[in-house]
Amino acid sequence: MLDNMDRLQPTSESGRLLPVVMKDSLTNALDAILVSTDLIDDELRPHLDTILTVLQEKQPGAAEQVALSGILPTLAQALRKRGPVSLLTTKLVSELAREKAIKERCGEAGVSSALVSLLVCMDQELLVHAGHAIARLCYDSRCQQEQLLRLGVVPRLVGILLRCKGDAALEEVCLLALCNLGDMGEGCEDGGISWDRGLSLCPEETVFHGVNGHCCGFGSMVTVVRLTQWSPEQHTVSIEVLPRYSIGFWTIHNNCRTVRRSPLSHLGACPKFYKVIKYSVQNIPSRKSFKSRVFHIFL
Repeated sequence: MLDNMDRLQPTSESGRLLPVVMKDSLTNALDAILVSTDLIDDELRPHLDTILTVLQEKQPGAAEQVALSGILPTLAQALRKRGPVSLLTTKLVSELAREKAIKERCGEAGVSSALVSLLVCMDQELLVHAGHAIARLCYDSRCQQEQLLRLGVVPRLVGILLRCKGDAALEEVCLLALCNLGDMGEGCEDGGISWDRGLSLCPEETVFHGVNGHCCGFGSMVTVVRLTQWSPEQHTVSIEVLPRYSIGFWTIHNNCRTVRRSPLSHLGACPKFYKVIKYSVQNIPSRKSFKSRVFHIFL
């Protein structure tokens, strides 16, 4: 009887004893953050850790629960504070930014502007996670792309690229964010692109080449990002997505041009494969890029 009584609590009106509804760790963490008015770092840290762990475990409905909880303004405030939990909060926001339920609410809650404000800090780990959050927020989201552009995120990303030369992780995340902002992201929100520095035609130009790791058959896509300096404070950022074909593809193409009979005619046992190759050969794109985007900015 005592055990049953321990699981009961009185209501405020009639005094009747009702079963206690047990809350899970995510609900407890969200409730604790909501009632925290002073943003004391030591109090926030364990709750932020709990939410981040739940999200990383991909628990169903967790992102939607966070979105509806009302804690996003608190997270934005913690980002702007740049205190001991700023890095942890940025990691949490970066994980949340994967979810559509969160993307639409980040602008209203001030999270997007808070992330942009972090891009002037010198902590490279914080910059990497903030860049990932921005890249994920604007991936396949025209609303977030437009809002972040209005907030001036492009000059800050370019400033990082020019300031932190040689930091591969930071360069990669800034290039990914620029591509997603221009709606030029290929593959997935986290890119899947391998970047390297290309040959510059002049000292005022910096070129990055990115090859999509999700290539298929004889071809792949190449993303070219050019930073061109026109004056000490004026830069142009151009982004192009171009097709790249292997030597084997061009060998087949040249053979098709000189011989009427396809060199793949012996692949009669694989009609689907043959159709794909034939379609590609007959529809070779022109030298123009598939997509392009240009930003004119002042640093």
